[in-house]
Amino acid sequence: MFSEKMIKSPLNYTGGKFKLLPQILPFFPKEIDVFYDIFCGGANVAINVNAKKIIGIDINKKIIDLYNYFLTKNSEDLCNEISEIINIYNLSNSNLNGYEYYNSNSSDGLGEYNKSAFVNLKKNYNDKNFKTYNKNLLFYVLIIYGFNNQIRFNQKDEFNIPVGKRDFNQKIKSNLVNFINKLHNSNIVFKCSDYNDFILDEKINNFVYADPPYLITTASYNESDGWNESKEKKLLDYLSELNNKGVKFALSNVIEHKNKKNEILEKWINDNQYIMHELNFSYNNSSYQSKNKDTVTKEILVTNYK
Repeated sequence: MFSEKMIKSPLNYTGGKFKLLPQILPFFPKEIDVFYDIFCGGANVAINVNAKKIIGIDINKKIIDLYNYFLTKNSEDLCNEISEIINIYNLSNSNLNGYEYYNSNSSDGLGEYNKSAFVNLKKNYNDKNFKTYNKNLLFYVLIIYGFNNQIRFNQKDEFNIPVGKRDFNQKIKSNLVNFINKLHNSNIVFKCSDYNDFILDEKINNFVYADPPYLITTASYNESDGWNESKEKKLLDYLSELNNKGVKFALSNVIEHKNKKNEILEKWINDNQYIMHELNFSYNNSSYQSKNKDTVTKEILVTNYK
C-alpha cells in the first residue's frame, strides 16, 4: 500500500500530513490506477502513495512551478545550485562550517548572521531579478532560510517571511535529496488548477484525496476568510458528485477544534452515510495556533467506501 520508508516533503506546509501518513495510507485502496491529490500542498501524501500514476493539483502556482522545477533536476545538481546561491549571497552553511564559525550555536540559531543577506535575497526575488538564477531556485532558498521554513506572500504578491534560525543543514538537505530521488522514480505530474476544473478520466480506477484548508482552525489560510462555508460546501458537493459517479475518495479534515465543531461537515457525513475514521494526532506542536494546549483537535479521514 505504501513505501516502508516515508519520504518527507522539503516544504513546511501548514497542515502537512507527514506524521499522519502511517494512519492515513492504510485506508487507501490497495490498487490505484490514477491518484489525484487535489490540494497537494506539501505533497507528503502524493510522494508516498503507491499508484500507477500520481497527479498533484494545487491552485498555488508558485508551489506547482517549484515541483515542476524539481522534476527537471537531479538531486546533486540541485544541491550544487543551492550551494552556489548560498555562497553568492553570503548566507550561512552550518552543514559545512558548523555554528561556531558564525559565532553562534544551535539554540541561538543563525538568524542574526543571515539577516542582511536574507533581506537582499528576498528583495531580488520580490523585484523579480531573475537574470542570473531561476526564480524557483531563489524561492526555495528563501523558504530554507525563512522563519520556520514557512511560505507566505502579502497582497502585493511579495514573499514576506522574516529570516529564520536555520539554514541548509543536513536534515533539510536529506529531506530534499530523498524527495527529488523519489520524484524521479515515480510517475508523477503536477498541475496548477482548481480541483473543480480538473477533468477525471472516469473509465479507469481513479482515487481522489482531498486535504483542504480546515474551516474551523486558525491556520493562516483562514485568517482573511480564504476558506469559508461556501467553499466548504462546494468541495463537499464535488466529493458527493464523485461518489455518484462511482469514484472512491478520501477527505482529510478536522471536525472539532477549540470547542468548535464543523457542523456542515458532520451533517454531510451523516446524510450520505460516509465512513468517518478518527485519527490519533494533536496539532499542539504545529502551526495551529492555540494558547490552550489541552484543547482537543479531532482530526478525521472520511471515505465513501469501507
